[in-house]
Amino acid sequence: MLTKITKAIIPVAGLGTRFLPATKAQPKEMLPVVDKPVIQYIVEEAVAAGIKEIIFITSQNKRAIEDHFDRNFELEHRLREKGDKKTLGQMLDISDLAQFVYIRQRSPRGDGDAILGARDLIGDEPCAVFFGDDLVDAKIPAIKQLMRVYEKYNDPVVCVTPRPKETLSRYGVVGGKKIDEHTIQVTKLVEKPAPNKAPSNLAIFGRYIITPAIFDELAKLKPRKNGEVRLADALMEYAKKHALYAHILEGTPYDCGNKADYLRAIIAFGLKHPDVRDALRETIRTLHL
Repeated sequence: MLTKITKAIIPVAGLGTRFLPATKAQPKEMLPVVDKPVIQYIVEEAVAAGIKEIIFITSQNKRAIEDHFDRNFELEHRLREKGDKKTLGQMLDISDLAQFVYIRQRSPRGDGDAILGARDLIGDEPCAVFFGDDLVDAKIPAIKQLMRVYEKYNDPVVCVTPRPKETLSRYGVVGGKKIDEHTIQVTKLVEKPAPNKAPSNLAIFGRYIITPAIFDELAKLKPRKNGEVRLADALMEYAKKHALYAHILEGTPYDCGNKADYLRAIIAFGLKHPDVRDALRETIRTLHL
């Protein structure tokens, strides 16, 4: 019997070195896109897809994420005194989005080690995994798209999106048998391939549906030479003997760990925001962009 997916793991323990000095004292996941941090958009996507429990894998410098999704009684009091019911409601809504759990990763041993840390909380269920700096603009929440594939095949699913050939060496890239317009049964997964060794132009983007079997693979993995345990390695091992599916994303992905993509996200989301879209359009027009 198919188990409904109600839990999500979001590893957020990374140092965010690509955004220094901005991330010297704040988590990269808390960088704002218009008026919300990146991580809030991701949590809202999860909740829109029916996720009830969010498990953050954090580190010692990520306390701001916990604070963001907690209550701030002094701020709430000030907003009540001002009579700003709209903003007060928005602040209260943040802490009510889901049930939040925080696990601290003891040392930087890779995303696979971080995900494995949530195994006991997930139990014998499938779950969603989000990477904390990957943002999607889509009509149907990206993770919901993956859930639909999982519901059809009852196997793990990775999100993929086409990338230019010259950029494929930055990603995990999949190849396999095309099932339909947006679904591939993965037969090959290559981590950061040379452009001429890539099995396709479909790069993994930070959304996954994993099953208990993936936790088993993570537990068996030997760390890489740098001491890291990686989710991509566990998926590669799993795909050697079992069915693994890839869903081609219907929407626009933004890698907000990349400066150029982060700026694109700000512009794209800003052009949809009623408070700033007109001013932003005028700014773009006057800059002759």
